[in-house]
Amino acid sequence: MISPKYFYDLLTHKNIRFFTGVPDSLLKSFCAYVTDNTSNENNIIAANEGNAIGIASGVYTATNQIPLVYLQNSGQGNIINPILSMADKELFSIPILLLIGWRGEPNIKDEPQHIKQGRVTLNILDSIEIKYEILSTDESKVKIQLEDAYKYMVENKAPFAFIVRKNTFSDYTLQNKTHDLFNGIREEFIKQIIKTIDIDSLVVSTTGMISRELYEIRESYKQQHNKDLLVVGAMGHASSIALGIAANTNKQIYCFDGDGAVLMHMGSLAVVGSIKPRNLCHIVLNNGAHDSVGGQPTFAMNIDLCEIAKACKYEFITRIDKIEDIETAIENAKNKCSFIEIMIKKGNRNNLGRPIETPLDNIKAFMNNFI
Repeated sequence: MISPKYFYDLLTHKNIRFFTGVPDSLLKSFCAYVTDNTSNENNIIAANEGNAIGIASGVYTATNQIPLVYLQNSGQGNIINPILSMADKELFSIPILLLIGWRGEPNIKDEPQHIKQGRVTLNILDSIEIKYEILSTDESKVKIQLEDAYKYMVENKAPFAFIVRKNTFSDYTLQNKTHDLFNGIREEFIKQIIKTIDIDSLVVSTTGMISRELYEIRESYKQQHNKDLLVVGAMGHASSIALGIAANTNKQIYCFDGDGAVLMHMGSLAVVGSIKPRNLCHIVLNNGAHDSVGGQPTFAMNIDLCEIAKACKYEFITRIDKIEDIETAIENAKNKCSFIEIMIKKGNRNNLGRPIETPLDNIKAFMNNFI
């Protein structure tokens, strides 16, 4: 394995000192080390991976120094446009070092949403003509790899990618942790919501811990899962999916969202608020962190999501941080295009399970609600 410190030191020796991106579970030790050893101005956790390419391009333009962008391979889609229409050597010719976590690597067991992405990860890089190497777990080889990558980027003024397999980096735990401002546990809030909403209501839940917790809560109540669409991938798109459903049914739709997911494609709030489906309640569980991939912070605690929802013309908007306020919030949200922000603490229980049904089985069962 590679020590995060060793890799970080190699980078800074090459004057690669600016970092941006979206955290990934395979990169969490490296990202944690960067967070602890880099100023906030030089380590910007972006809203999405395309934003990170933009930020990195700006940094190179101002400093003539190569930046690093970290991301999970699921974020490759978000980088394609800014890479091809801006950073590519046929346009602005901007060298950027990409560090890409390889979820769903072929022949490595992983979650269903990562399988196809993992299988095509290298093909995507080939198709957009980005030179890449799989990062070695041997530190002496990594040094040579970085030397070669740096030389390529300098000579060609083009991006280069390192693909990071599972267990490439040795463990490092974030030291500079932000303190929780709230006491409520996400799973307990979700449990209370499920107790409160009408039995015929439908739920669209975002990727990560929220969907996993929702699934286990249904199990604990011995309820079927056909009322829930677990959007285990497509981060940031749950509210758009919920909008498409709400616009074509009279059933009450609840969207369970996370703060990182909302930030990733925040323009969707403007669309929801403009369409104003009166049967859609958008619930954001905000802990200010990318909880599923190491707890790296988001900027959601620095902004006012309720004011943004208000500006986007949602009809009912409220913020709560106590479980006993759920019932009133849900009641007031009925028959309106609604936005409920729930302020929670970070973290989840260690023995949290995962859905056993496939995504295809899940959506087939969910679609039966409209027959």
